Amino acid sequence: MNKQIRTTIYNFSGILVLTGTILYLTQWIYAPYVFAFGSAGICLSYLTAPYQVLDFRRRRLHRFNIFAGILMLASSAFMFKHRTEWILCLSIAALLQVYTAFVTPKEK
Repeated sequence: MNKQIRTTIYNFSGILVLTGTILYLTQWIYAPYVFAFGSAGICLSYLTAPYQVLDFRRRRLHRFNIFAGILMLASSAFMFKHRTEWILCLSIAALLQVYTAFVTPKEK
């Protein structure tokens, strides 16, 4: 998958995750589906990103992103079961993504 398509999927999925989270708080019945599609798109974009050419530090950060995507999928499963653990999983995933965003070295 090329970089432009992956970026488009990631951006659209981020909007779906945010929309699904907000709509779940309003008790809309289809909100877990919106959130699940968004989290699946984010996880897909992380899993298809190339990592073979990365150095040790970037590979570690890439693994953090993959783990964050898996946590988002787990939080969508908790949303379907109407359990409150989805908030914890989503919070941990968000912290991992924020950490990765600030620690990732800049391109030259």
